[in-house]
Amino acid sequence: GAGQAGLSAAHHLRRVGLEPDRDFVVLDHAPRPGGAWQFRWPSLTYGKVHGMHALPGMELTGADPDRPSSEVIGAYFTAYEERFELRVHRPVEVSAVREGSGGRLLVETSEGTYAPRALINATGTWDRPFWPRYPGQETFRGRQLHTANYPGPEEFAGRRVVVVGGGASGTQHLMEIAPYASETFRVTRSEPVFRDEPFTEEWGRAAVAMVEERVRNGLPPQSVVSVTGLPVTDAVRRAREQGVLDRLPMFDRITPTGVAWDDGRSVEADVILWATGFRPAVDHLAPLKLREPGGGIRAENTRAVRDRRVHLVGYGPSASTIGANRAGRTAVRSVLRLLRETGDVDRTQKAGAAAV
Repeated sequence: GAGQAGLSAAHHLRRVGLEPDRDFVVLDHAPRPGGAWQFRWPSLTYGKVHGMHALPGMELTGADPDRPSSEVIGAYFTAYEERFELRVHRPVEVSAVREGSGGRLLVETSEGTYAPRALINATGTWDRPFWPRYPGQETFRGRQLHTANYPGPEEFAGRRVVVVGGGASGTQHLMEIAPYASETFRVTRSEPVFRDEPFTEEWGRAAVAMVEERVRNGLPPQSVVSVTGLPVTDAVRRAREQGVLDRLPMFDRITPTGVAWDDGRSVEADVILWATGFRPAVDHLAPLKLREPGGGIRAENTRAVRDRRVHLVGYGPSASTIGANRAGRTAVRSVLRLLRETGDVDRTQKAGAAAV
């Protein structure tokens, strides 16, 4: 992956003296630079992005806040790859990672098979949107779509829209759609948590630690936002005052014309927008049997507990832009230790064999 986490790891590999296409290779399935950002909806301008942290070694400056974030960050990632000569291979699909011979892994891809000593997995979550299943879902006559397919608010003009999800994406969707739609309804499993007080560094560390604890215990990671709650901006404050963010509890079933609850309530809808998040895109690692009984991959300091050759960056506690940067550095340090132990690199010769 060549999103924030993958590029960060590649940068740190270069800093310790490893060369792209000789000592490591960066594989990315996307058609162009930009990671998951390139797929974001046009109305998500750079000014609406919360907490975009610069990649290591190159700041993002002078960006137009009214320009789509997909364009701003896509251009930034392009310039970053060129400046540090990361030579990203794309589009390349990784189908499976298996046990190889001589202590190596086998990484099966659309451009051939690699046999690295180590793998830094930075595949993110965008490719695995989570669609909950509810009775009657297949009978709905309207349109169902996920945040991953969100086209922007104009397409919902005059429609009755149910937005499912209490996170940041669902909140942004509602605030954008409300001026266009004839009616909007927010449905969430639990009451959304808003934080009026500033997010301090101490609170941020505590939230990341809670996510990290789940990963250490082999449970599927939660998003950091699910722990921290949602920041209250001026736009959020206005939307709450106008009732746009009023919440209904989760419905019990979907009908041909809307959604319904067992207590007799129902809502007519033309569209159901599932802002229900994403899951880590790690199916290609299945042959290595890294998952724990709890369903997640147990990792400590990015390293998979069941296979020390595999590192996960942008996973769980590092699934934020600043966390991805730190995880990339941590993973590279661990990879170097492994390469020294296997004899692929000594303490002075900075060369080896790693795949990112």
